[in-house]
Amino acid sequence: MTSRGKSGVARDAAHHPLQIPLWSPHDAAHGLEVRISRRARRLSMRVFPGGRIEVVVPPGTGVPAIQRFVSRHRDWAERRSREYAHHGPGQAERRPAKVELPLLGQCWSVEYSHAQRVSIVERDGALHVRTPDDHDHRVSQALLRWLAVLAGRELRPRLDHVASECGIDYARLHLRRQRTRWGSCSSAGTISLNVCLMFQRPPVVRYLMVHELCHRRQMNHSPRFWGLVESIEPHWRALDAELLKGWRNVPAWVFPP
Repeated sequence: MTSRGKSGVARDAAHHPLQIPLWSPHDAAHGLEVRISRRARRLSMRVFPGGRIEVVVPPGTGVPAIQRFVSRHRDWAERRSREYAHHGPGQAERRPAKVELPLLGQCWSVEYSHAQRVSIVERDGALHVRTPDDHDHRVSQALLRWLAVLAGRELRPRLDHVASECGIDYARLHLRRQRTRWGSCSSAGTISLNVCLMFQRPPVVRYLMVHELCHRRQMNHSPRFWGLVESIEPHWRALDAELLKGWRNVPAWVFPP
């Protein structure tokens, strides 16, 4: 899905977000931001509460390629942006009333109260968030601590199970919170997984783990690599496409501004 070009305009966007018209002239007040990420391997799009749209692109991607990508996803982005325009980003998403984790098939209601220190307590199916004030960053700080602990408890056993299933080992696991990468595998055998995988369906997470484990055999994306992936996960194409859109499932509090 990645397109690359030689436009210097896109490179400049690394320092100044590129503004590209997305809507028809009568709706020209709307637009999108393009963010250059050195870690991005392909184009992706996210819509934030309030209606802001962000397209993440690899370095060197030309403006025509970005415009083609936007054109393909225009209908979805327009619909989603208008839906999100009715939700204040400081309330609906940064101070959520509930947190849902599809990987676990669980949902928690969220209650807020004041305390001297930031903390979060899970009790009776609810998350009790305590912060010194109502600042969004305090809420994100508490929720992210809880998410990191839960991800550490859930992702490692799942990776171990998939590794045993595939007959492929790994050296160590790192958990990270990244904006553009779901996972990676180093030549030393270290697998990194994004805690945002908690917001994805179990089959999608399993595919991502298979993908990274297969890099233990092939440190590339050659036909041999994809053949190995397909021998373990025949439906990888559909799952890969779902994972590409998976950023839409990640709430705003995970990446506070």
